[in-house]
Amino acid sequence: MIRQPFRLGLTGGIGSGKSTVAQFLAEEGATILDADAVSRSVTQAGGQAIPAILANFGEHMLTADGALNRDAMRSLVFSNPDLKRQLEAIVHPLVGQLMAEQTQAAIAKGTRCLVFDVPLLVESIQRWRPQVDVVCVVDCQTETQIQRVMARNALSRHEIERIIGHQATREQRLASADVVILNEGIDLAQLRQKVHEMWLSFGL
Repeated sequence: MIRQPFRLGLTGGIGSGKSTVAQFLAEEGATILDADAVSRSVTQAGGQAIPAILANFGEHMLTADGALNRDAMRSLVFSNPDLKRQLEAIVHPLVGQLMAEQTQAAIAKGTRCLVFDVPLLVESIQRWRPQVDVVCVVDCQTETQIQRVMARNALSRHEIERIIGHQATREQRLASADVVILNEGIDLAQLRQKVHEMWLSFGL
C-alpha cells in the first residue's frame, strides 16, 4: 500500500520570502508543488489556457510570441473584479488539474512530504484546509515586503501596494496559520534554521 505523505500548505504575501522557504524545504527532502509555476506554464505560449484567454480577452492580452501578457492582464483585472473572476475561471481549474496530477506522481514515487506552495491559499482556505495537514505562513512587516519587492522588481511602491491590497491581509493569513515563520530581521542562515526546526517538528 502506498504511504500517504505529510501535506504542508505554504503561503505568504509578496516579498515575504515564501519561495526561499520552499527552496529550503526542498533541500530537506520535500516535494514542492508550485501553484505559480503551474499557472505560468498554462499561460505561456502554447499553454492550455491560451485559447480561452484569446477568445475571452482578445489578442491585446497576449505577447508577441503568444503568451499571456501578465502586466497588461494585471492592470486590467485589478480594476475589474468581474474580469478577474473570468480569468480565474479559465486558469484555476487547469492549475488544479495539473497540481492533482503532480500530487499523484509524487505520491507514487514515495515522497514523504508534499508542499503546496500557493500564494493565494488563504484567499481559498475553505478549499485548501481539508487538503493539507498544516498551513505554514511566512510572515513579515508590510514595509519589509515593499522594500524587498522594490529591490528585486522594476515595480513602483504604488504598484506593490496595489498588489498587497488585493491579497489577503497579514492578519487574515496569521489567523489561518498553524505554523508561522517570521522572516523579519534575520539572514538566510537563520531563516534556513527556522525551516529546519519546523521540518524536524513534523517528525519526518
